[in-house]
Amino acid sequence: MSKLGNLGARLHRGEVGYDFVGNRKLWYGLSILITITAIVGLAVRGLNMGIEFQGGAVFNTPKTSVSVSQAQEYAEEASGHDAIVQKLGDGDEATLRIQVAGIDTQQANKVSAELAEKLGVEESDVTGELVGPSWGEQIANKAWQGLGIFLVLVVIYLAIAFEWRMALAAFVALIHDITITVGIYALVGFEVTPGTVIGLLTILGYSLYDTVVVFDSLKEQTKDITKQTRWTYSDIANRSINSTLVRSVNTTVVALLPVAGLLFIGGGFLGAGMLNDISLSLFVGLAAGAYSSIFIATPLVADLKEREPQMKALKKRVLAKRAQSAAQGESPDAPAGDEPLDDESEDATPAVVGPRNQPAARNRGRGRPSGKRR
Repeated sequence: MSKLGNLGARLHRGEVGYDFVGNRKLWYGLSILITITAIVGLAVRGLNMGIEFQGGAVFNTPKTSVSVSQAQEYAEEASGHDAIVQKLGDGDEATLRIQVAGIDTQQANKVSAELAEKLGVEESDVTGELVGPSWGEQIANKAWQGLGIFLVLVVIYLAIAFEWRMALAAFVALIHDITITVGIYALVGFEVTPGTVIGLLTILGYSLYDTVVVFDSLKEQTKDITKQTRWTYSDIANRSINSTLVRSVNTTVVALLPVAGLLFIGGGFLGAGMLNDISLSLFVGLAAGAYSSIFIATPLVADLKEREPQMKALKKRVLAKRAQSAAQGESPDAPAGDEPLDDESEDATPAVVGPRNQPAARNRGRGRPSGKRR
C-alpha cells in the first residue's frame, strides 16, 4: 500500500488525526481575513466587466503581421478605451480579433477606419460588430436567479436529508466560496465574461459535494450519541473530517489539475486569454470549496450542535468521565481506534474474528446411532 493510502486508512480508523474542530477559531479568523480582503478588493478595484456586460465593438482584421501589442496600442489610441486583442492563427497568416468596450456606432466607425490605416489594409476588410450591454445584463440576471434558486433548494434538501444546522453551515460555506472567487477576480483584474459566470455556478456543485461527504459521515457516526460517554459531538465531527480527509484531497487535486492546465498553460503560456475567464473561477472556487468543507462547514456544525442542552449535558458527562479516568491513573484521552459509540461492558465476551477452528464440530455425530434399522 502506498504511503498516502496507508495514511488514509489510519485516518479512517482514527489512529492518527488533526484537531480541525479544536482549532476552529484559527480557521474562522483566517477565513474572515481572506473574505475581508476579497470584499475590499471588490469595493476598491471593482470587476473588469467584459464587452458582453458593458457593450462595445468587436473588430476582425484580415491576415497581418502586426503583433498583438502593436494592434492593442493602435486600438486604444483610436478609441480612447482599453482594448483586448487576440491572435488567431500563426505567422503572417494570422488574423486579429480586437475588442473595445464602451463605444457606440459612430466611435466604432472611426476606430475601424483608423485601424485599417495603421494596419495597412482596406477599411472594408476590417469588419466590425456592435455588442449591446442588454445581452450581458440578461445573462447576469438569469445567473443571479439561478444562483438564488440553487441556494434555496440546497438549504431545503440539506435540512430534510440531514438537519437545519448542516444546511446553514453549507450555505455559509457556499457564500464564503463565492465571495472569495469574486474578490480574486477583482484583485487580479481578469475580465468577467459569460464564461466566468458559468464557472462560478459550476464550482457550487464541487463545493457542496465535499461538504455533503463529511456531513454524511458525521450523521452516521452520531447516531445514538447521547447513549455513550466516550465522545463529544466535536470529537466525532473531528473524526468525520479526518476519515474523509484523503478522499477530499484526492478529488480536489484531480479536479484542479486539468483546470490548472487551462489556466497556466492554455491562458498563460499559449496566450489563449479566453480560457482565463472560466479557468480562474474554477481554480479558485475548487480550492476554496475544499477549504470550506474541511475548515468551515463541519466546525460550524459542531459549534451550532453543541449549543443544544443535550449536547451540553453529554459534554459534561464525557469531560467528567475523562477527569475520573485521569485521577485513577488511566489515560484521559479518548481512544484513537474506531470504536463503537455505545459503552461496552467490561465483561463482554470478545468477538471471534476470522475462520473458526472447531474440529469437534466437524466430527459431530460420528459414532452415534443414526436411528435406522439395519
